[in-house]
Amino acid sequence: MTKHPIIVDIENRKTVKHYDPTRRVSQDKMEIIYETLRLTASSINAQPWKFIVIESEIAKQRLANTFARKNFHNKQHIFDGSHVILFAHNPRYSLEDYATVVDTDISNGRGKPEDRERYLSKFSFAESKTDSSGSNAHWTKAQVYIALGNALHVLARLNVDGTPMEGVDPELINQEFAPELDGFECELALVVGYHHPDGANAKLPKSRLPREAVLHIL
Repeated sequence: MTKHPIIVDIENRKTVKHYDPTRRVSQDKMEIIYETLRLTASSINAQPWKFIVIESEIAKQRLANTFARKNFHNKQHIFDGSHVILFAHNPRYSLEDYATVVDTDISNGRGKPEDRERYLSKFSFAESKTDSSGSNAHWTKAQVYIALGNALHVLARLNVDGTPMEGVDPELINQEFAPELDGFECELALVVGYHHPDGANAKLPKSRLPREAVLHIL
């Protein structure tokens, strides 16, 4: 039986351990990836994220500097990969932030101006995720993983490789890119590029637990 193209995409996707430094992802494909990130779903449509794209050699060196203390094995990905995307979240998402979303919805015709206060009432869910200090980082950070999952499938569809990295130094990244992050925090990055044909795991089959071990249909 012919496999659905979505399954073929996912079967062929691998986390790359060694990138080909001679290959770069085209601007057309990167634009698709950027739009994928922008269109990602999020809780109450909060969109509490920023995506910082590391493309230039200067930016790559800035990111490489953040590997000064740990996770040295991931540093080479910065230079060998085509792009790196920093997934940042707002650790103190506020009603004012949500109002920007609501007003955008209204301007786009998704809602009516007279219903603005009712739309804003949905922020009560975010409040339930906010502690006494005003932090809701655990909730907003979770949203960027939805964007990551979305991006990984699109990369597979485009025949582009990617490596998600929690193996970064958030403290140094947040210091180095403070002007760009503007109060947001980054604990996750995604390398985008093409695998080296002789790299580790490039020729190995995909391996996952059997379906019956992870899927239960009731």
